[in-house]
Amino acid sequence: MRLKDKVCLITGGAAGIGKAAAKRFADEGAKVVICDLAEETGQQTAAELGVDFYKVNVADRQEVQGWVDNVVEKYRRVNVLINNAGVLRDGLFVKVKDGELVAQMPEENFDLVIDVNLKGVFNCAQAVAPHMIKQGDGGAIINTTSIVGLDGNFGQTNYVASKAGVIGMTKVWARELGRHKIRVNAVAPGFTLTEMVKQMPEKILEGMIAKTPLRRMGEPVDIANAFLFLASDEATFISGVTLRVDGGIVVGT
Repeated sequence: MRLKDKVCLITGGAAGIGKAAAKRFADEGAKVVICDLAEETGQQTAAELGVDFYKVNVADRQEVQGWVDNVVEKYRRVNVLINNAGVLRDGLFVKVKDGELVAQMPEENFDLVIDVNLKGVFNCAQAVAPHMIKQGDGGAIINTTSIVGLDGNFGQTNYVASKAGVIGMTKVWARELGRHKIRVNAVAPGFTLTEMVKQMPEKILEGMIAKTPLRRMGEPVDIANAFLFLASDEATFISGVTLRVDGGIVVGT
């Protein structure tokens, strides 16, 4: 019961890593509140795990503020924020054939990924931090980045930019919020077997495993366990770090 009675907010909590985190946190005694855009799936997860669900677009500042204010009104506090919501819109920066430009990453795909993966993290943390400061006993903000935010990856200009930005914001917030006993860390998952990844062709999955020294994909619970550690009192002197949870992967070109 490492999180007994702590109020924990998890974005992107309807499925995948977010759902695994919600289960682990609930099992450890937390009062868990998840949000997601997938309303039906989110309600199913909430009913299954016995947690609260809100439909929220993290890129929408007003929706985020309303969500956080409602949670604080109900529970009188917030102890942990897991910024997990994210989207993918992969594509080549530019694609050239015979010296001629034939395609490039659409601006709208760049903007969407930045809005959700980067601005969404900013929105949620900025809504939560004042409440944590006012409480006076600190808190934990944990941001989901990615190994590609550290290493880069082919065909992911927008995603890499967003996840590298999350790492940068994590370091800044650790410095700024530390005086208020608020710890800010990031977790960088490797190839993780979420519902979305399971839909990929077998050949792609085999390639992911081949690049991972532990010779398996990560499970959502592997990432959830890292969240749990960083949220718990076992990590009270850890702040500003990015923890790789990737099976020792080396991302190649």
